[in-house]
Amino acid sequence: MSRKARAVLCREHNKPVRVEEISVDGPKRGEVLVRLGACGVCHSDLSAITGTIALPLPLVLGHEGAGVVEEVGEGVSEFGRGDHVIFSFIYMCGKCRFCVSGRPVLCLEQGRALTTPLEGTPRVRDAKGEALNIFSGCGAMAEYATVSAENLIKVDAKIPFECAALVGCGVTTGVGAVFNTAKVQPGSSVAVFGCGGVGLSAIQGARIAGAERIIAIDTLEAKLVMARQFGATDVLLAKPGEDPVKALKKMTGGGPDYAFECVGSGELAAAAYRAIRRGGLAVVVGVAKPTDSTSVRTMTLPFEEKTLTGSYFGSCVPRVDFPRMLALYLKGELKLEELITRRYKVAEAPQAFADLESGRNARGVIVF
Repeated sequence: MSRKARAVLCREHNKPVRVEEISVDGPKRGEVLVRLGACGVCHSDLSAITGTIALPLPLVLGHEGAGVVEEVGEGVSEFGRGDHVIFSFIYMCGKCRFCVSGRPVLCLEQGRALTTPLEGTPRVRDAKGEALNIFSGCGAMAEYATVSAENLIKVDAKIPFECAALVGCGVTTGVGAVFNTAKVQPGSSVAVFGCGGVGLSAIQGARIAGAERIIAIDTLEAKLVMARQFGATDVLLAKPGEDPVKALKKMTGGGPDYAFECVGSGELAAAAYRAIRRGGLAVVVGVAKPTDSTSVRTMTLPFEEKTLTGSYFGSCVPRVDFPRMLALYLKGELKLEELITRRYKVAEAPQAFADLESGRNARGVIVF
């Protein structure tokens, strides 16, 4: 049986999103039908709208979702009706060398559930009956979504949907980059380039990890005010034409131990690398355009033993890290409600993306 649902669609690149009524088929074997409670408005969805992330259109957006299980397909035993779940936008086969070594974000089979559930055929159609693609196998910016069971993580029902949803991408991407990728040490110094939802999460990850100095860099004063609320000890307003590296080196006596690029810019990735001290670690978290590139002085690699690396989805293991993040939230250490700048109704999705693009929000959330 199919269900009617309002959903947020991208039909043309660089055009406003559309809110349409779609039909969502029930689950097949190995699948779960979820009634969405909330979905974060993430920069990755915006990247699909602009074409930076190349997914076929028309596309039901949304991957940072949380909701309630409505129905389970044949063979699904780990979920039942009424369970609260968070979407994970990476498919994990559990068998490849990366999955078995604890690095499922690098799973060799990720592409199998990129625009449909794992089985490979569409579960959603528009009012004309034409098939629709879904973002990263999720399509969570809709009142209902049918997804592979592997894309869901069960969570405590007392967690508000809008807080749980953020753990499905932005928070885990930022905090995980600190905890898992960089393994930031207590007493260290950290610089974070970009104070959107991911950058603010990296800042509070550094605070929880025990960093002594946390320097936030952004072009907007309002973002730097938020950065202090999440744990930044110092802020640096990046002005056009000015290189923040010199200021960072002066502030830290030679450069921070760690730097996180949370914007998606080859130029900023290079700045993060230049800024770190000898033996330091720069982590690229933001997703840059395919044509973007980063240049480093090759001689600094052996002589200064500096490292430039990347972090995808916080190098996380969702079934381990999602509960870990929520445990920190329940203890009052990880701020989730405070990340939500504004809540939107699904009909307000075009405004939500406009606010995201303008930098107005730390995180916008569509609440169903």
